[in-house]
Amino acid sequence: MNKAYSIFQKKVFNCKKCPRLVSFKKKITKEKRKSFSNETYWGKPVTGYGDLNAKIVLIGLAPAAHGATRTGRVFTGDKSSDFLFKCLHKSGLSNQSFSNYRNDNLKLKNTYITLALKCVPPQDKPTLNELKNCSKIFDTELKFLKKKKIIIALGKIAFDACIKFYKDNYKLSGKFTFGHNAQYKIGDIVLLGCYHPSPRNVNTKRIDIPKMVSLFKKAVSLAEKQRIPN
Repeated sequence: MNKAYSIFQKKVFNCKKCPRLVSFKKKITKEKRKSFSNETYWGKPVTGYGDLNAKIVLIGLAPAAHGATRTGRVFTGDKSSDFLFKCLHKSGLSNQSFSNYRNDNLKLKNTYITLALKCVPPQDKPTLNELKNCSKIFDTELKFLKKKKIIIALGKIAFDACIKFYKDNYKLSGKFTFGHNAQYKIGDIVLLGCYHPSPRNVNTKRIDIPKMVSLFKKAVSLAEKQRIPN
């Protein structure tokens, strides 16, 4: 494990910059979902997970209340992760087709998964100030990923958060419209829009395994063609 990265993670785990989010996390850890009543919830900010040398970075908006906020690992222990990891495994980006707990031997290949916001917000709606507070953390995390070439934004809200982040911090300009398979160049990085792997999107057939796997394979192909940033 990279020592500087470990120090970064510990700082994030202790972050209490957003009182509303701190309070909401405490509420969740006390008022557990019935099926997880015997578990000890993580209840802290959640950093990313995966290969620090990855060329492909998946970005969601925030931890799920009874997923990552419970397990302590991004996209772990909920229905969205069930679908996502089936697709990552079929795409050759994960050693297994599930992500249940922090110690389930999961290994990501050429892939890192993280969140624009490190704490779960009420109703999945962060304030602009909360996103701003977390943007420095997000920026620091992305800088550890020196070989990143492709960013896949999981869902419109994560896509919009990524665009706002690059506009606020890297003087990005222009209009960016979300869509599954939408592709934009941001400096040396390609940003891909992707439908969120939520139960609603899966059940309504907005997204299915072939569509998601196809996008992931496209990301692998694009990553091989992109120049590595300096």
